[in-house]
Amino acid sequence: MKAVWYEEFGAAEDVLQFGDFKTPEPKAGQVKIRVHASGVNPSDTKKRLGANPKLLAAGPVIPNSDGAGEIVEVGDNVSADRVGERVWIYNGQFGQQEGTSAEFICVPEHQAVFLPENVSYEEGAMMGIPAMTAHRCVTADGSVKGKTILVTGGAGRVSYYAIQWAKHFGATVIATGSSEESKTHCNKAGADLVLGHPSTETTKEILEFTNGKKIDRVVEGDFGVNLNPVLDVLKTNGIIATYSSMTDMNPAIPFVQMMFMDLTIRMVLVYVMPMDAKQQAIADITSMLKDGKLDNRVAETYALDDSANAHNSIEKGGNFGSVIIKI
Repeated sequence: MKAVWYEEFGAAEDVLQFGDFKTPEPKAGQVKIRVHASGVNPSDTKKRLGANPKLLAAGPVIPNSDGAGEIVEVGDNVSADRVGERVWIYNGQFGQQEGTSAEFICVPEHQAVFLPENVSYEEGAMMGIPAMTAHRCVTADGSVKGKTILVTGGAGRVSYYAIQWAKHFGATVIATGSSEESKTHCNKAGADLVLGHPSTETTKEILEFTNGKKIDRVVEGDFGVNLNPVLDVLKTNGIIATYSSMTDMNPAIPFVQMMFMDLTIRMVLVYVMPMDAKQQAIADITSMLKDGKLDNRVAETYALDDSANAHNSIEKGGNFGSVIIKI
């Protein structure tokens, strides 16, 4: 099969190889998928750069965990009725070396999720990390109905879905954006109030909007840099659900202040989410996709042999939507 892989860590243009790779065959409990779209996410580029130093010990890595395609073969203990089913893939390159940046992938059958006919493969390839992470951030700590949620960086891949999930489940949503274009995306996702990034000024604007009442929860995409201004608007017993701290990977925290607020800090990583959380996310995603209620943004598409540029695009940032490799 045609695939892209790496055998050493480094810059995309230096280490990503394109060519023929051994086609995988499904083991018991697995399905074999003809991949049509592969989603590139920051965790994929970080792995390629060496975030997990032991990753290559088991051999070359075909990157990317998200994808979509069609089941073409099943292993033992999997119903043959699944052959021909359109699916989206999550955790593809987790616990194994071979991800979705190839013509074929084999995964446990529960990681191949039914993809409705009204949804493209490109859209399906963003359901794993972006949509599932956002769902967990919004729902992990109980109902948000009637609550006020702040979603920082609301135009980002995950936060854009977080706005949609929060609105779907009945919350009032305040979102932040760094530019007018970012703010436009936040509005499109359904935010009730859109402001600049957390600051002294936005603190005033938020409290004016809420009539002085502090907010219930935060979905945070850059934990370290936003923490202090976020604490100014978060209520005692509030919750911060965070999935990234890109600007400061090891932030200092005001422990005493946070302790006296009795805060909950919820870390979210889709790869190791509890299975019941994954199953609930999948059920809600499937329902929303069938009803056409999720707005899915494809920012850029690349050919498989142009994967280095796809990875570089993610590292550069600034995309409004997902970067997809079409296969």
